[in-house]
Amino acid sequence: MRSLENLDLLPEPDDHRILTTIDNQALGYSGEDYGLTDEEAKQLRWPLGPMRKSETPTGAIFFSLLTLLLIAGWPWVNSYLVPILPNSEWAYEDTGIRQLQSEGYFGQGVHVCIVDTGIDMNHPDFSHQQLLGFRDFVGGNHELIRDIGESSHGTLMAGILISNGTFRGVAPEVGLSVALALDSEGTSGSTDRVAQAIRWCRITQKVDIISLSLGGFPSDSTSNINSQTNLAVQEALDSGIFVVAAAGNTGLDLDINDVSQPSSLPGVISVGAISKSGFVWGSSAFGSSIDPATGDERIFPNQKPEVVAPGVNIFSTASSTLSSPYAYSSGTSDSTVFVTGALALIIQQCRDSIEGSDGYIDENEMRLVKHALARSSDRSNFDSANHNSHSGYGTLDIVKWSQEISFTFNVE
Repeated sequence: MRSLENLDLLPEPDDHRILTTIDNQALGYSGEDYGLTDEEAKQLRWPLGPMRKSETPTGAIFFSLLTLLLIAGWPWVNSYLVPILPNSEWAYEDTGIRQLQSEGYFGQGVHVCIVDTGIDMNHPDFSHQQLLGFRDFVGGNHELIRDIGESSHGTLMAGILISNGTFRGVAPEVGLSVALALDSEGTSGSTDRVAQAIRWCRITQKVDIISLSLGGFPSDSTSNINSQTNLAVQEALDSGIFVVAAAGNTGLDLDINDVSQPSSLPGVISVGAISKSGFVWGSSAFGSSIDPATGDERIFPNQKPEVVAPGVNIFSTASSTLSSPYAYSSGTSDSTVFVTGALALIIQQCRDSIEGSDGYIDENEMRLVKHALARSSDRSNFDSANHNSHSGYGTLDIVKWSQEISFTFNVE
């Protein structure tokens, strides 16, 4: 056990719950791999040396008893810790969301559809919200509103958008519909099932925005260019519905050279993730300069990803069955919802001007909204002044996006 003095536990960048034993003299992963600075990455290391005390029988017994007490008392400990744990207020402040909210914009009158693992409407932070629609494409039980995700993925994403309790989400006053279309592990599963959910959002719910915190790997059926998911997304775009989708968490996989589908479709807003430091999360997907559907060079404003937004260690709502129903989440799934919510505030603010005299958002008007997003995104943390395959056009800045929209559509 003496060798423990020379070892550290180091979390894996892909999943911080997995700890790898490493010599404490080894460099380990760089901050970029975690989407952090190198100094912040060093703080993630956990020295094993102090555990030498458990070398003696007395120490081992004490350590075991302490572990059992911690497990038994965790519900109380957790409920005590939540109020003092770091929140994600930086994500709302740094993107300008709180500024627009201070001007009275909370998404009222905008209809959003989330396709995910469902939602736990018993969460206390959702007490203000009544769903406009719910449909179960996994089990067919449309009357039982629930979240089947093992990690409450759908509820975590919904919290970022509509929470109004322990913390305030991006657009807590939007009208919300939820399609349960992902399985318990939060994977897309059947492309037909996801496509049906997207079509339900479009046809039955007649929403303004579809939020897709999902995506297919190149080997998945969802990422086939002509998959039902992609066809359903294109139908939504053609109907004047904005689609915001996760770029994917494949940035460390050298065998994958593009964002996930359907975020790769030209009209979709593909979203990558940044950490509190402002740097792109290491696992956030890279985009290709070539559109795999056509073989042509991607052009402004449809280069992938389009934008990056907060997506690392985001505090949000979890299952209401937990003694403290909150959790932290990381990924482009989270950043997708930030952009979805920001777009909802933009639509509330400028809908009439964007739609024009015909009251309909056509392909050109949708493209102009993306133009404004690209021009307004903040590149102060990045080396290049133009689009980058990892950081897109830059970080979400909703205040500047709103200003660009006002200029583009002559908002008075």
